[in-house]
Amino acid sequence: MDTISPNSLDNLAMPLGEDYADVRDSVRRICEQFPGEYWRRLEEDDRYPDEFVRALTESGYLAALIPEEYEGSGMPLRAAAVILEEIHAAGCNAGACHAQMYTMGTLLRHGSAEQKARYLPAIARGELRLQAFGVTEPTSGTDTTRLKTRAVRDGDSYVVNGQKVWTSRALQSDLMLLLARTTPYEEVGKKSEGLSVFLVDIREALGKGMEIRPLKAMINHNTTEVFFDNLRIPADSLIGEEGKGFRYILDGMNAERILVASEAIGDARWFIRTAAAYASERRVFDRPIGQNQGIQFPIARAYAETQAADLLLRKAATLFQAGLPCGDEANMGKMLASEASWHAAEACLQTHGGFGFAREYDVERKWRETRLLQIAPISTNLILSYIGQHILGMPRSF
Repeated sequence: MDTISPNSLDNLAMPLGEDYADVRDSVRRICEQFPGEYWRRLEEDDRYPDEFVRALTESGYLAALIPEEYEGSGMPLRAAAVILEEIHAAGCNAGACHAQMYTMGTLLRHGSAEQKARYLPAIARGELRLQAFGVTEPTSGTDTTRLKTRAVRDGDSYVVNGQKVWTSRALQSDLMLLLARTTPYEEVGKKSEGLSVFLVDIREALGKGMEIRPLKAMINHNTTEVFFDNLRIPADSLIGEEGKGFRYILDGMNAERILVASEAIGDARWFIRTAAAYASERRVFDRPIGQNQGIQFPIARAYAETQAADLLLRKAATLFQAGLPCGDEANMGKMLASEASWHAAEACLQTHGGFGFAREYDVERKWRETRLLQIAPISTNLILSYIGQHILGMPRSF
């Protein structure tokens, strides 16, 4: 019977074969320039990975989903997922810039012709960064319909008041997508009505009613709190129609979940490769520790879980690209991928033992980073609730 050596794991990414092989090779070459030492130094200095983001921008990969007519690459969603997967499989982290790939989707699908022509080419060229997405609030959390940030029309402007939290990369962005309530909650027929999306120019707003404060966290994802105090923005900052913003952001969430889940797949592949190699090389009691089933089996199970999650995500991306409903597959794929990456992370850390906590191995950094994916951009419990109610037809849970 043939056996699989740790060095051959990279060649077994999918039974269907590695799609977009040229993209994968190119991304791997970029990531080789940013080894673990680079990411460890960023954490020590509490610094944004400008060099890494610049390299991805210059390669055109952050503009993968922008159509060619707006100077982007015009790639399908699956190609963008492959980019993010390979970044994470290489030991890097795309959290610093992945929103540049998908946040513009609301602008692309619902913006006016003038808005798209004005902003998308500059975003594709890397002259403008649209990475900040102001949705979550301290009091409403994931209940987006209950957000309290208000935008009130005043002549040719809107006046914005409120607060956002976990708005990552606001200090590294030129533009921000902002979801605000334009009709009071008590005046709408459906709770999802009366919300609107705005494209806010951070460069113009800072110090004029907008304040951004860094929010320190376990993972260096440059997240912030954003405060609005009578911020006046032009009326043409509105994307689409007033009051339909909730629907606008919903149709982009499936893409976001597929892409973030692909990062989890990449993390899982890094953990599995790293754990299998260490288990084969590390000798205790005169034999490789990988001979022990307690070490070997968790790694093997994580590999099987990763393959299964990857298949579901491929299906989700195919449905998305065809314009077909993909919410079920996107949500389930995100949950399964995040759990596969966490199980792989746990197996890798346990395999390394005490050395897993040594920063030089990068296991503890990746372990911390992949844990986030069970919470953001949507938590496992919310996905389970979605499955129970919308797929299985069970009563709404509270």
